Amino acid sequence: MPDHDYVPLLALLERRLTRSEVKQVAKALRRADVSPAGPADIAAAISDYTHTTASDDDLRRVRQQLAKKGWPVEFPDPDLP
Repeated sequence: MPDHDYVPLLALLERRLTRSEVKQVAKALRRADVSPAGPADIAAAISDYTHTTASDDDLRRVRQQLAKKGWPVEFPDPDLP
């Protein structure tokens, strides 16, 4: 791949939170006592942490992490019927 095409190619790739980042964002929401945590709260916390727009997948993963720890969330799990 030529050097001049590298940056535009990276711009097309979607960033995904690592497992550690998901946990850090969830902890930040719990420390800030955001309860119940809604999609806008989670998206804002992800954006604050990564300085990028939150993806739907990252919202879901942080939501699952919060729910796993028993934290109240304001929207249903999209994977459940």
